[in-house]
Amino acid sequence: MTIGFFDGPEPEPEPEPEPEGNRGHREGPPTPEPLPQWQDQGFSIAEARGWIAESFVIDEARRWQHAGVYTPTAAREWRTVGASPYTVQEWLRAGLTPREAVQWSELGYSAQEAADRHRAGETPRPRGLLYRLTHRRRPAGGADLDSEQASTLRELLRHGIPAETARGFLDAGWVGRAALPWARRGVEPGAARVFAALGFEAGEAARISAEGEDSIELLTTWWRAGIPIDEVAAWRVAGFSAAEAVELRAAGTDVEQAKVLRALTED
Repeated sequence: MTIGFFDGPEPEPEPEPEPEGNRGHREGPPTPEPLPQWQDQGFSIAEARGWIAESFVIDEARRWQHAGVYTPTAAREWRTVGASPYTVQEWLRAGLTPREAVQWSELGYSAQEAADRHRAGETPRPRGLLYRLTHRRRPAGGADLDSEQASTLRELLRHGIPAETARGFLDAGWVGRAALPWARRGVEPGAARVFAALGFEAGEAARISAEGEDSIELLTTWWRAGIPIDEVAAWRVAGFSAAEAVELRAAGTDVEQAKVLRALTED
């Protein structure tokens, strides 16, 4: 009997057939349709090849076109900066490019804020000190809300607070129903945090803001005058200035007497 030997590499085993139930269910982005299908949908050969090269499928390309983005290159740029056919129109209406949108977003501005500032002729620049002090910075990629924030957002929206305003209160660190009276009164979220820390009610803060007094200005004025923080609201709402409060306290008038004394000294 003759025995033969094979010195070459062993053949690779044939892959096992894929189970019937798994076929057609691979994960990952959808594959662009063949060129003839694009032509059937009214795309020219050049257009279709462009969209296919950028890995778009027909339905997705149509959505971008309906949103006002007509070329695959532009759609890719907007998609890269996190926009979608459903969110890109705000940027487009303001005449922003994808590059400008990225700059505004990285500085913490929403699409609406960026659009408004762009129309006003502003260029992307960091937020002011007050905003940075009173607004929490979201972690990278942390667009999702936790359960407490989501509950707060629903509460504000349910009471008719505009979505942009509601989101501003979340960014400023407000949670629960506490934000509602401030949002209803139209007090800016960051300023509301300062007023609340000083003991003001939402209505009081709204009146002070309407008089043109800034929350940080109020805080620094009374702090420099040496008035305890927990007394600021009582003296200010009673109608006294920081200087008057200093004089009255030096004369032995306590904060509980402030409103009565103010009424007695009026002309």
